[in-house]
Amino acid sequence: MSAIIIREIKPSEYSFLEEMLYVSIFIAEGAEKLPRTIIFEPELHKYIKDFGQKNDHCMVAEFNNRLVGACWIRILDESNKGYGFVDAQTPELGMAVLPEFQNKGIGSKLLQAMLHQLKQLKYKQVSLSVDLENFAYKVYTKFGFTNFERTEKSATMLKQL
Repeated sequence: MSAIIIREIKPSEYSFLEEMLYVSIFIAEGAEKLPRTIIFEPELHKYIKDFGQKNDHCMVAEFNNRLVGACWIRILDESNKGYGFVDAQTPELGMAVLPEFQNKGIGSKLLQAMLHQLKQLKYKQVSLSVDLENFAYKVYTKFGFTNFERTEKSATMLKQL
């Protein structure tokens, strides 16, 4: 996978975030897949709706001129909290890699690039929400994310930058 290019998303590619949002939804093994329209429910659509605002940032993974993954952040406020909401100054991170490209280190490359960009942008911390059964939970831990809040099934994680 050395041919993977990690770069900032172009405005003409924002629609790719619909696919990435859908792929980012954790479905436990054996559970039924959710309909694709789920991403248009307000509690999910807020992560990509009108993407490209002042505090929106996204890194994409490209392989052979095809987008195969994305890692994006967005700041949500008190009146429009996300699942990983910490406060109105902390960006919330979303990430996904197309299934056929998973387990090849692409997600780690995307996350590393996004964390570097967030430091350059002078953010103090970043948060996310993840299902505890999701493989990504261990990946986030390796990158220094710690539990901010935790339930039986999921965790809001925080990383100091």
